[in-house]
Amino acid sequence: MPVKTIEWRGGAVRMIDQRLLPAREVIRTYRDYRGVAQAIRSMVIRGAPAIGVAAAMGVALGMKGVSGRSAISRFESVARTLRATRPTAVNLAWALERMRTTLEASLSMEKSRLFDRMVAEAIAIYEEDLAVNRALGSHGAALLDSPATVLTHCNAGALATAGYGTALGVIRAARDAGKKISVYADETRPFLQGSRLTAWELHKDRIPVTVIADNMAATVLARGAVSCVIVGTDRTAANGDVANKIGTYPLAAMARRHGVPFYVAAPLSSIDLDCRSGADIPIEERAQNEITEFAGKRVVPRGVPAFNPAFDVTPAELVSAIITERGIARPPYRKSLAAMKKGR
Repeated sequence: MPVKTIEWRGGAVRMIDQRLLPAREVIRTYRDYRGVAQAIRSMVIRGAPAIGVAAAMGVALGMKGVSGRSAISRFESVARTLRATRPTAVNLAWALERMRTTLEASLSMEKSRLFDRMVAEAIAIYEEDLAVNRALGSHGAALLDSPATVLTHCNAGALATAGYGTALGVIRAARDAGKKISVYADETRPFLQGSRLTAWELHKDRIPVTVIADNMAATVLARGAVSCVIVGTDRTAANGDVANKIGTYPLAAMARRHGVPFYVAAPLSSIDLDCRSGADIPIEERAQNEITEFAGKRVVPRGVPAFNPAFDVTPAELVSAIITERGIARPPYRKSLAAMKKGR
């Protein structure tokens, strides 16, 4: 990627403002955890793995200048602010707990050393995410023939992660393996992550991409133009139910109707074995104006409300396989996902 999604540089967190793509490539710099929290909440940065990295770096910013018992108190305040930003993506809570574990093991350090240790852990989470994406991509690439046309929804690419991507990581890995790959990208209403972000990434990477409106997916599938569907996930339950961007569930149902494999690219950090099924996944509801307005102009009559859940849950029975950095999980998912998490 020519522009990094997020990085730690010069004692600050830098991230590309995804709200402005593809028209403008603007880098925001944050030196306070509250700014990072607002960036997550307002979708300057989005995508479950990227949110996890941002939360870890936000914690590191918040731990500057503290040690001992005061560090614990500060962490609780910082974590509470970050945790409240977006509830569905499990990577956020996962990253916060990992930073908590690091803090608890470092309480005897003096202030500057403790801060350095927290920064090092945040950077480790960033670097591990890059490695996970490449491993996941390699496993997923084996599922694709050549030539193949992939339909994807939302953005599960470099912009949604530390870099490279999950669903788009599979596509990139297949291309890098010499396979001929093209992509249909759902525009993904209402935030247009597909038309703005996925298309931007793939075009930059010289991977052929065609944008379609969300309500055109069934037509493309019915025409036999799609080899498989690949999406990311913000949280996958123990039974294989998948929470992803709103519109994923009907896409999975349409893929099943037309006999097209439906794959989910899921780093292990996004698989929540404590969540028994999709019914237990908290679904974020966002502001109504994301529906009632378009490009800053109101398109819904005043006084008419809008319902705006950010995610839906795809039942496990519609998922052909779940791609992880340790390999491909297949039904029954309660067994295969548990084995993947345990490294067996």
